[in-house]
Amino acid sequence: MQEEAPAAAPVMKVGQDTPRVRPMKTLWRRIRKPLARSRVVKQVIASVMAQAIRFVAWTNPPVKGSADVEPAVAEFSPAIAALWHGQHILGPSINPRKHRLVALFSKSADAELNALVAEKLGFETVRGSGGRAGVHSAKKGGARALIQLKRTIDQGCNVAMIADIPHGTPRQAGLGIVTLARLSGRPIVPVAIATSRRKVLEKTWDKTTINLPFGRRAVVLGEPIFVSADADDEAMEAKRQEVTASLNEATAKAYQLVDAG
Repeated sequence: MQEEAPAAAPVMKVGQDTPRVRPMKTLWRRIRKPLARSRVVKQVIASVMAQAIRFVAWTNPPVKGSADVEPAVAEFSPAIAALWHGQHILGPSINPRKHRLVALFSKSADAELNALVAEKLGFETVRGSGGRAGVHSAKKGGARALIQLKRTIDQGCNVAMIADIPHGTPRQAGLGIVTLARLSGRPIVPVAIATSRRKVLEKTWDKTTINLPFGRRAVVLGEPIFVSADADDEAMEAKRQEVTASLNEATAKAYQLVDAG
């Protein structure tokens, strides 16, 4: 009986590298999930991030034309500050005189760390999905969150909301913020913040912008937008589009200010 020939060893092509062993990367993959679930680790990371935001804000003085937020707070409080996803990182740094401010964050795991950072910067937080209004948002605590925010406004406290819907169409306002304005009778104030030195994460859905130190900063406020208590669906859609246009206009102006000269 003829014996089978042993299998030939794989032939290494010229110039082909052997697989690189990356022990640190392998270790990180094993421990990152337990770390992400650790309350202590989250608190430490949030503290570091809060200090970094303070440092970035401190090293980015306002440019000429940047808005003075204090008069707007005095004139329109209690109001609803509207910001875009990915453009909101320095939001907590512009709270003048540390006025009481409650911010809405989604109930996702990713937003939990952001909420902790905001709390360390002096914000109070409400968890829920405020981008959508109606049945779908109720499943994510959206209806409950809007009720909490409305009660907060009734107490004379300003609130802050991200206007666009998480992982939806970036820089398109959802109906949640418009619904809150209708329920509360208080204005939506578009807020845009930009710095001359920044890193845009192009692969993120919202083009998240990381503000960097040692540059210039601009804050731009849009005209307050009021929503009538008896607004029907057509009026609500018109107001949603108005918020979108105003916030996009403020964002464009903020970048123009910091990038000029």
